[in-house]
Amino acid sequence: MILITDGGSTKCDWIAINENGEQAAEKIRTKGLNPAIIEEKKLRKTIGRSEELMSLVDEVSHVFFYGAGCGTEKPRLLLKSVLEDYFPKSIVEVREDTYAAVRACINTNDEAAVVCILGTGSNCSYFDGLQLHQRVLSLGYTLMDDASGNYFGKQLIRDYYFNKMPETIKLAFEHKHNLDADFIKFNLYKQANPSAYLADHAEFMFLNKDSSYILNLIKKGIRLFTENMIMQFKEELDSGVPVHFAGSIAYFSQNEIKEVAEEYGFKVGNFVRRPIDGLVDYHVKNL
Repeated sequence: MILITDGGSTKCDWIAINENGEQAAEKIRTKGLNPAIIEEKKLRKTIGRSEELMSLVDEVSHVFFYGAGCGTEKPRLLLKSVLEDYFPKSIVEVREDTYAAVRACINTNDEAAVVCILGTGSNCSYFDGLQLHQRVLSLGYTLMDDASGNYFGKQLIRDYYFNKMPETIKLAFEHKHNLDADFIKFNLYKQANPSAYLADHAEFMFLNKDSSYILNLIKKGIRLFTENMIMQFKEELDSGVPVHFAGSIAYFSQNEIKEVAEEYGFKVGNFVRRPIDGLVDYHVKNL
């Protein structure tokens, strides 16, 4: 049995596949396991507390973990070590979430494409059909992550406090979220996963897309992401490769992404809300 994981900062989806390529158990969901921002003790606690995962320990031969925060060596090896402790009979592979997006989005295994992630965080890479290329190393939610859930959450909170929201949107935002200053600062500076806290506010945008303020906010973030991340691959884009998108923010911003793509002249490809589904197809084909 193999265990496939799509791991984000907010949540992780785990799917067990048996030797016949069939799903062996219900999809398991745990809290996020981003090793770049979550300390080892909490990583262990999140995995160990899942009774569903622990029930599979003796049956799993291979763990494929694709996760946010696994793009640099130290956190990747930390999470690999933790998983190996919990699954001692398994071969454990930990890759950054961009590989999950590539395998979920591309139409054929050797297709060249620019692949973007717009979820809790954001990233962009070029897959040449064999290897993944990144020209900008992600520095995480504090300095980067344009057009991600945490980016939009931050912008919404800032606009609320700087009185840049239309009154109707401001009242709706107040109704949806606790905007007490002390509560916000506690979650940002005292809790373990501030990026996920910020990203939780992004859903508000998609419940209020009839507002020109919200539409402009979305397109501003996508333009920023395009200029800083997608256009670093301009030479490849000019050759006609498509730009695929994975993640819930991208999925619910398809119209705005297509509008921005027309402005910048790149070809939009596939949108995948949950990469785990495409990952299962990929690994079943390669059992």
